Amino acid sequence: MNWDTVQGNWHRLKGKVKERWGRLTDDEIDRIEGQFEQLAGKIQERYGKKREEAEKEIREFCNTC
Repeated sequence: MNWDTVQGNWHRLKGKVKERWGRLTDDEIDRIEGQFEQLAGKIQERYGKKREEAEKEIREFCNTC
């Protein structure tokens, strides 16, 4: 699944996002609204990861959806 598909199905996939990145709050997930850059930034912030690591995790998440 590519990111455009994830973004288009964001409301259905929010639960999976919450399962994968449980430190993100429901409000944060709602505000992200499927925006790749915002999700990467929040993962980076909450988990203390480098930007590249966060983006890699998101791409892997897309592949498993």
